[in-house]
Amino acid sequence: MAKKINLSSLLAEVKEVHEQFPNWTTDNAFVHWFFQAFLVADSEIAARSVTGVSHDKGVDGIYLDESSKQAFLVQGKLRQAATPPLEPRVSVMGFAAIAKKIVSPKAEFASFKLKMDPLVASKISDVRERVLKRGFSLSLYYVTTGKCSGPLKAEAESEASQANARVSIKVLERADVLALLTDYLGGAAPPVPYLDLRVDARGVMGSDGMIQRYDSQTGIESWILTMSARDIGELYVKAGDRLFARNIRGFLGDTAINDGIKSTLRDQPEDFWYFNNGVTIVCNSARKTSERAQSVLRLTNPQVINGQQTTRTLSTHGGRRAAVLVRVISVPRDPDKDQTEFESLVSNIVAATNWQNAILPSDLRANDSRQVILQRDLAKLRYHYLRKRQSRQEARRVFGRQYGFWLKMDELAQLVAACEFDPYLVRSGKQGLFDPPLYGKIFDGRSVSEYLSIYWFGKMVKRQGSGYPDRAYAKWHAMNFLWSHVAPLLRRKSTAEEFRRRCETREGWPPLERAASEVFKALGDFFKANRGVGQKATDISNFFYRPHQEKAFEKYWASRRNTRRLRVKRYLQLFEEGLQTSD
Repeated sequence: MAKKINLSSLLAEVKEVHEQFPNWTTDNAFVHWFFQAFLVADSEIAARSVTGVSHDKGVDGIYLDESSKQAFLVQGKLRQAATPPLEPRVSVMGFAAIAKKIVSPKAEFASFKLKMDPLVASKISDVRERVLKRGFSLSLYYVTTGKCSGPLKAEAESEASQANARVSIKVLERADVLALLTDYLGGAAPPVPYLDLRVDARGVMGSDGMIQRYDSQTGIESWILTMSARDIGELYVKAGDRLFARNIRGFLGDTAINDGIKSTLRDQPEDFWYFNNGVTIVCNSARKTSERAQSVLRLTNPQVINGQQTTRTLSTHGGRRAAVLVRVISVPRDPDKDQTEFESLVSNIVAATNWQNAILPSDLRANDSRQVILQRDLAKLRYHYLRKRQSRQEARRVFGRQYGFWLKMDELAQLVAACEFDPYLVRSGKQGLFDPPLYGKIFDGRSVSEYLSIYWFGKMVKRQGSGYPDRAYAKWHAMNFLWSHVAPLLRRKSTAEEFRRRCETREGWPPLERAASEVFKALGDFFKANRGVGQKATDISNFFYRPHQEKAFEKYWASRRNTRRLRVKRYLQLFEEGLQTSD
């Protein structure tokens, strides 16, 4: 369940950034968080965008987005009073005036840079060069946890717009920042600030091409319209992968559905509107406007929650002959209230509309806050946690080489379940692990350190079982039994870190590997002793697919028939000694 987001939630995030950069001011840490939540997901790029110095002339952060040809200047004010104070006019207007100074004549610009920190001055010069010579747009963001009056916002916007047609200023106050924090914690950040949907009104009689509906009880406003296939594809070109942050899956690649989309575009583009389910978009707000007699619907913070496969395919195979049905749902959000209702509504819409490619139980957990937090914490250790189902090629395209290790959500669920529950549950299918109550027991908020201990331990046990067909059926039992003996060691922070370090560097733990091999052999002995004889004999694949079989093995292990107990005990002692020596 989503929790209420408030100023304390934000301060906790800022504190975490401040601990990474103790020489920064709290405002600097706040600006870093804003960059990461609003503009760039990469923490290192966000850090480089913060000026972090005095004599910055009111410019706390600078970011140049070469791909979209946009320059961003940020000033941040972390007001910690319980009641948001009003922002001083001189601060807001002073920041807005920077826009004019950047595009001013050389002499005036040089005067502006006097006594400015050299690094900031160099970055400001880069901004000026791109705006004046390369056609970049310039966006100023005054970000505060205070409050700004409507007239002052309008005055600041007017001041900035006088500099250049491609210059704008946006004042984000506490309510806006907390809404952004909600999306950040929910894995839907950085957001897409806005997108314009160009209406294809061909064949629509007597209207502007849009059907509009307003629900007075919920405040939800909806539109139905048609767009050209090319314009739908352009949405992805403009916004990139963050357009699908609230979607439960990544791009699935060459599926039968996606191949069908391409086939229709190639052979029957005029029928695409009838054959395709269309695209569903949720947003914070939508406004009808027009541009050169063309009807346009401008969306703020849009997210494609159904139709990712269509949109991605159209970005490379679209055309103007094909048309696409589009549904837009504008959901009002009040950051002062619990966000559960909003998150629940979006999740239900996602589940109800994504049916062409089968939805798995794990898909419905992909955007759960526990998964988002786990992904973020693992990223700090250079692990990419794949919480969404997507093609391998797509995952590598999105995340490249920035992570040292890759870990899938369903794989982690299997390993935890095998270590802590009846192995029968794991062999019954990994999707069942994402249903209650197992999901809540597997992803229970335990430390990242413990998850990684289980991950590397599980990989080691599976490696000892590879190459032996019969061991494949017993691997979850081997994992379950051995984990019960090493868990106390690997749950300690210091020993867990050393265990992970040696696994990451492939040094390995030979005593533990030998112990695992002996446990596999003991499971084989256990099977032979209890499989039965003749026609009533049980096949090994069925033998280890019995509920509570791990308890029967524990009895066998303690019995005199087990000849491997002392060897395993000795190997585990050597493993413990090795860990303690390293510690």
